[in-house]
This record gives sequence, structure tokens and C-alpha cells, in this order.
Amino acid sequence: MIKMKNKAVFLDRDGVINELIYYEEMGIIDSPFTTEQFKLFPDAGKAIKKLKKLGFTIVVVSNQPGLAKNTFSMETFDKIRKKMKRELKKQGTTVDAEYYCFHHPYGKIKKYTQICDCRKPKPGLLMQAAKDHNIDLSNSWMVGDGITDIQAGQAAGCKTILIGRMKCDFCKMMQDVRVQPNYIAPNLYKASLIIEKE
Repeated sequence: MIKMKNKAVFLDRDGVINELIYYEEMGIIDSPFTTEQFKLFPDAGKAIKKLKKLGFTIVVVSNQPGLAKNTFSMETFDKIRKKMKRELKKQGTTVDAEYYCFHHPYGKIKKYTQICDCRKPKPGLLMQAAKDHNIDLSNSWMVGDGITDIQAGQAAGCKTILIGRMKCDFCKMMQDVRVQPNYIAPNLYKASLIIEKE
């Protein structure tokens, strides 16, 4: 008997499931570097619960170059992951799998300084998850807040949703790299409503 393939919603983590952090001293917006900084978006659990009810496997696919850049340790990264799962559990849900890329071509830690196939916009994380969890990519979605998320989703053959609002400079960047999400939503919960209607 042929086993039916699963459908998945691939979620970028930072800026989709949890809030981004503004580092005033560096003038940048980035991932949380400590467990204290990690804060789930209020409706993240509600959105994930809805997507799971619709029969989707929920897979986190996230670039985490902070290890390569030496902005946090593997121990801190693990603590943040555990906090995410605890916080989602409080909201009555969880993710089914997590895939992370720790590499960066210009890192400070030699072990993680490389050009790889898993760093988005390459679709390596999605392809690996599809193989591990018998996922039909053409029946799946990639939801992210960056152009690289949309590129990775499209390269894997998924439908895509960009989280955020279109700003003119963002439109120009997307035109330059010839990338266009299927939909744009202000947050993960609104994205889950789009997926529900499809």
C-alpha cells in the first residue's frame, strides 16, 4: 500500500513565531540572543493549533547564524528552543519538527563558517524535512518574514506567504531578485486563515 504524503506548513521562527529584537547599540533588528529576550507573538499558538487542525505538519525552518557570528552559544540556542516549546505548550500546541542552519559565509566560529545548502534562500532545510517526514512540497506552504524565506519556499515548490507589510524598498528588492509571494499577511494567525481558505 502506498503511504499518502503529508502536507506541511514550514515556518520561519524569528519574526513569525516570536518577536524580533532591536539592538540599539548596534542599530540592528535581529533574533533573540538570550532566553529573556525570546517572546512568542500572542496569536502564534492559536495559529499553529489551527494549522494542525487543518491537517498540516508544522515544521520550523530557520537560519540561526548567531552561532557562526558568536552572538550566542549552542547552550543558549537550546534554552531558547526549549522556551519556545514550553510557551507553545502553554497555548495548547507544539511544532512537529525543527530544522536550523547555523552556518554563515562570514562567521567568526570556524566550524560554522561555510557556504552550505541549508541556509535560506537555498531550500535545503525544506528538502531535508520533506524527506524525513514524507512531505508533498507542492501541497505545502512556506511562511516567513523575509525575502529569503519566500525564495526558499518557491525553490522547494511550496506556496508562500510573506509576513509583514509591503514597504516600497521591500517591493523594489523583491523585483530585483524576481521573487513574489503568493500572499502577504500581517501575522501568522492571519496567514493561517489564508491557508484555511485555500
